Amino acid sequence: MIDLKGKGAVVTGAASGIGRAIAFALGRAGMKVALADIQKDKVERAAAEARGAGIDAVSLAVDVSDDGSVAAAAHEIDQRVGKLHIAINNAGIAFHGTPLQETSATDWQWVLGVNVLGVINCTRHFLPLIRRHGEGGHVVNTASGSGFFVRPGRKQGAYAVSKFAVVAFSEALEIELAGTGIGVSVLCPGAVDTEIHGSARNRPEHLGGAFERPAEAFLKDLTSQGMAPDAVAQRVMEAIRSDAFYIFTHASLRDPIEARHRRIMAALDRITPA
Repeated sequence: MIDLKGKGAVVTGAASGIGRAIAFALGRAGMKVALADIQKDKVERAAAEARGAGIDAVSLAVDVSDDGSVAAAAHEIDQRVGKLHIAINNAGIAFHGTPLQETSATDWQWVLGVNVLGVINCTRHFLPLIRRHGEGGHVVNTASGSGFFVRPGRKQGAYAVSKFAVVAFSEALEIELAGTGIGVSVLCPGAVDTEIHGSARNRPEHLGGAFERPAEAFLKDLTSQGMAPDAVAQRVMEAIRSDAFYIFTHASLRDPIEARHRRIMAALDRITPA
């Protein structure tokens, strides 16, 4: 998709950070953008700021982990945005500092509900809107550099599980959409200057409600030194226009990814030929 002007887009997790930056970038390219987030007041402010910048924007309150909430959002997009061409399934949460053995059933429900089912729910409900008009489009799913390797020392097993799943889901989706005119990308960022360290403040009530995670305090320092969200948004825009699948943000991800693949290839090399 090279010419985006006049087309429709939805961005989840758009109240702040990467999602907000992508929504603004799409809007500046002439798209009508639905900014969606579980934080109703905050996403409304973001959409108002977008309109103040001359962007055709609407806001939606949506819990991506709730299939019914996403279905309602898709209906609203159909009514308020019109033809949908781009879906940025970006909403996600952090979960670091808790060993796998100490990760509770509720923790798993929360992490997988947002990071994995969120992408699945949004694809199930937004993709048909893109397919319906037959004009092509693009889907971007936000994973992480941690979708390719597990970082030692951070006790981020549950988070990595969720992001590995998003990578696999995106790879499968790309294969299934081949020849349809709908592209797929998976965004795999390293450290970005966002508020992801405060994810726990948005945990739904049915999973225990908002809480503090002192074990994730290090994330605030890490992300504050990270890449600017606007820079990530520009990489996403380039990938949409060039139909690139993998979107990486940091060259520093190369070493751990290569180390993992060397280990895999070494295991394959140990197989005795039949």
